[in-house]
Amino acid sequence: MPDDLKVESQFSTGEAIDLWPAGPPRTIDSVPEERSFRPPAGLAANTKMLRNVSKPTVAVYRPESGKANGSSVIVCPGGGWSILAWEHEGTDVADWFARRGYTAFLLKYRVSATPEDPAHFAKQMARNEGLLTEPLTAANAPTAMGQIVRDEQLIYAREIAADDGRRALSIVRERADAYGLNPDRVGMIGFSAGAFLVVDVAMDPRGSPPAFLAPIYGGETRGRPVPADAPPLFTVIAHDDRLLFHMVERLYLDWSAADQSSELHIFARGAHGFGMVRQGLPSDRWIDLLGAWLADRGFG
Repeated sequence: MPDDLKVESQFSTGEAIDLWPAGPPRTIDSVPEERSFRPPAGLAANTKMLRNVSKPTVAVYRPESGKANGSSVIVCPGGGWSILAWEHEGTDVADWFARRGYTAFLLKYRVSATPEDPAHFAKQMARNEGLLTEPLTAANAPTAMGQIVRDEQLIYAREIAADDGRRALSIVRERADAYGLNPDRVGMIGFSAGAFLVVDVAMDPRGSPPAFLAPIYGGETRGRPVPADAPPLFTVIAHDDRLLFHMVERLYLDWSAADQSSELHIFARGAHGFGMVRQGLPSDRWIDLLGAWLADRGFG
C-alpha cells in the first residue's frame, strides 16, 4: 500500500492477504503503477483513493479482544471499475464493523487502467463526475448498467472484480478457524461498483453464496433468475441518485419476486457515493439501519 494510504486504526492488523499468490487466472494488461490520490471536489473530496490497482488483497480488521461476534464481512469499495474509494467506502466501513464485533476484510480488487499523467487522469475523473450529476427525469433514468457502460475495458474490469470477490470469499472461509470465525457467517458489503461486485458474486458464487448481502447504491441481476439459495439482501439508494436509483429498485424487486428476504431503503436526498460521509441528511443513518438489520438476522 502506498505510504500516504496507510490508515491509523486500532482495528487494522496490518495484514494484507494476497488473493492470487501464484497469479490470477485472468489479468488486466498494461496497468501502470498503483497510485493514491485525493479528489479535490465531490461528496468525498480530499479522501484517500486508489487507482491502477493490479495486485488484489484483503486487509484484515479485527475487533477488540473479547468482543468478536463470530461474523465477518468483506468490504468492497466503489469507483466505477477504474478507482477504489478507499477511505469513505473502505477503511471507514471496516472500522465501523470491527468496532461492533465483526471481523472485516477490506478488498482491494483490480481495476481498469487510468492515465499515468495526473492532468489526463483529472480530466477523466471530471468527465465521470459529470455523468453522475447529469440531471435526468425518472422516465429517462437508466434501468441497467449496460445502458451506461459500453467501454469493453470497464466491462472486462467488472468481470475481474467479481473474480477477486469470489476469491476473497473463498479465502476468508478457508481461514475462518484461524480468525475464530464461523465460515457460514461471512457476508459482503459493496458500494457503487463494489455493490455490482457483491451482487455479481451472489448471482454466480461458484461455491456457497455469501451469508448476507449489502449492495449500497448499486447492483443488478441483469435479468437472470435469483438463485434459490440467494442470501438475504439489504440495499440503499437516494432518490436523487438519478443514474442508479431505478437499478436498485429493480434489484430489490427481483429479490422480492423470488421470495428471497430483502430490505430496501430509499432516501429522498443523498446523491451518489455518500458512503460514510456525513451530509447532515437522513441518509447519514443508512449504516445504523444496516446494523439493526444484521442484528435482526442474527449476525450482530
